[in-house]
Amino acid sequence: MAERRMRGLRGMGGLLRAKPEPAPEHSMDPRAGDEIPARQSVVDNAVYVDGERVDSPGSLTDAIAALRSRPGAMAWIGLYRPEDSELVRAAEAFGLHELAIEDAIVAHQRPKADRYGGTLFVVLRAAQYLDKPEKVEFGELHVFVGPDFVLTVRHSEAPDLSRVRRRMESDPDLLRQGPQAVLYAILDAVVDGYAPVVAGLQNDIDEIEVQVFGGDPAAPRRIYSLSREVIEFQRAAAPLVPMLDGFIEASPKYGVDEELQRYLRDVADHAITVNERVSAFRQMLQDILIVNSTLVSQQQNEEMTKLTGASIAQGDEVKKISAWAAILFAPTLVGTIYGMNFDHMPELHWVLGYPMAVLLMGAVCLTLYFVFKRRDWL
Repeated sequence: MAERRMRGLRGMGGLLRAKPEPAPEHSMDPRAGDEIPARQSVVDNAVYVDGERVDSPGSLTDAIAALRSRPGAMAWIGLYRPEDSELVRAAEAFGLHELAIEDAIVAHQRPKADRYGGTLFVVLRAAQYLDKPEKVEFGELHVFVGPDFVLTVRHSEAPDLSRVRRRMESDPDLLRQGPQAVLYAILDAVVDGYAPVVAGLQNDIDEIEVQVFGGDPAAPRRIYSLSREVIEFQRAAAPLVPMLDGFIEASPKYGVDEELQRYLRDVADHAITVNERVSAFRQMLQDILIVNSTLVSQQQNEEMTKLTGASIAQGDEVKKISAWAAILFAPTLVGTIYGMNFDHMPELHWVLGYPMAVLLMGAVCLTLYFVFKRRDWL
């Protein structure tokens, strides 16, 4: 079985050198287009005995040799954006499963924990909040935990594992508990890093509420953008809860110290709190979007009401103008007819013709006035 696995790893190394097509899990990731150039990958290598650093090898090969030469030692190897060949070499040295190595090479994995024999493979997504662009930036970390080694593979700046290493080295009693203690410290750092993100998102939501009730037309766009950040953050944080529960349940089986189990439960509590807050953020943003839609509809209704009132008032004015125009048109019509210069017109030489014409014009005007008044045109 071991020989078959090594043949698979060596075969995979050849395929990697041939630069195959991107794996499906890589092509599905929205950030997959951002390729990262290769660089020197070894960040910090250390060999510990009884909780104390006894060697700091300069390369992966030296670290493996130093570990093998010291019985009871533990190696913590830190890699940053390693070359594919380095991961294949580490897999051959520590007996890592080819599927786990493939995931570490491809990256863009979801948070998960897989156990391959005596080696635990953990994928974590760290997060940090960027104030100026109001954006959550995510980093990916792969951790291989074996009986006497911890191999960390970072594909981004976050999380800062140098702080985790300093914390562990300052507490030899904790570091003495081996690779499981290192895994706990890494998990704790990742979950603690979520707290500023939660605070930043909460501040953004508070600002959006002010925008919405202030009638800012840019609020819906900001709500949508923040919703995407919250969803992505939830994808990073949500899997940690069942992952930590699984670690705690399996602790007796793998001989994890009771005190370390308490530490893991504390991290799990923090992860639960983060997930509850993130779920609340999603609900709040949905509610805010509904409130914004309601306020916009109310504003549109008010504007329509104003336009309707203005149209009605304008119609009333038009009716008044039309009524007075009709009233004034009647005497104009009579006067126009009798003002024509024809010799043979009825009543042209009649003595009562003028009073009759004036009386006719007055009667028509009064009749039209009362008709329009009755119909509320005047």
